[in-house]
Amino acid sequence: MEALLDVVLPVFLVIGFGYLVSWKGWFAEAHVDGLMKFTQNFAIPCLLFRAISQLDLAQEFDLRLLASFYTGATTGFFAGLLGARYIFKRPWQDSVAIGFCGLFSNSLLLGLPITERAYGSGALAGNYTIIAIHSPYCYALGITAMEIARHSGGSIGATALRVLRAMFRNALVIGITLGFIVNLGHVPMPGVLTDAVDLMTRAALPAALFGLGGVLYRYRPEGDLRTILYVCAVSLVLHPVVTWTMGSALNLGQAPFRSAVLTAAMPPGVNAYVFANMYGVGKRVAASAVLLATAGAILTAWVWLALLGG
Repeated sequence: MEALLDVVLPVFLVIGFGYLVSWKGWFAEAHVDGLMKFTQNFAIPCLLFRAISQLDLAQEFDLRLLASFYTGATTGFFAGLLGARYIFKRPWQDSVAIGFCGLFSNSLLLGLPITERAYGSGALAGNYTIIAIHSPYCYALGITAMEIARHSGGSIGATALRVLRAMFRNALVIGITLGFIVNLGHVPMPGVLTDAVDLMTRAALPAALFGLGGVLYRYRPEGDLRTILYVCAVSLVLHPVVTWTMGSALNLGQAPFRSAVLTAAMPPGVNAYVFANMYGVGKRVAASAVLLATAGAILTAWVWLALLGG
């Protein structure tokens, strides 16, 4: 119960405050859109750039950590994809969008603050290692699957070009890429520039959590309840269970193990709806799954924290 009160609830109270003021009409949709555009296109890319540029890649890029988390994520994708297709009889393109919900956990807006509140800022290296390839990996897998579903029989080269074009228009991917360039190239950063970037990063997570509440207000659950509950189960249970199993089998250290499991246990991020909206398929399931799984994560995150221990 202490973990629920001290770690999980403060994060969800910020989201709830954003939800409340949007519901009451005190924060208009245009304001929510502007805030989310600021956080997703500017503040969070700055956060990722700064974190990746300072990360000790030789020490923190543990292949066991990445294998544990991304085996779980990939399992979630195919469970969502094949379940949507063969259990719920959805078209292939809808199924890819639903699979993306099981793939793309909310590693940034929920995984980072919950891990930090539970174990301190020093425990975030594993989170940043996961996040460093999260958007590139998930978008590469999701876009590739969607392009195959949309252009069955098309050339491999044309599909690859569409995937790369879509990925490198993403601000998060750009921020991560620049961070790697500075890190691997040992590019010196002037103090005045790093101070300015740090100012942006301090605004990133609280503003994004507040804005997320406003975004979730729009996503009222409607229809397809069995499919939505299936997505929630894949995201909140299957993904972290597979990650836990892999991390245990690979003897992953305590700190990276906690980062991997907690990140895997997060609900689908807003990017799951963005992906569905980008292709115009599976939008109702994606939107409702983001909302219901985020609400459900208040309790499931507490359970995973209890299992992981203090």
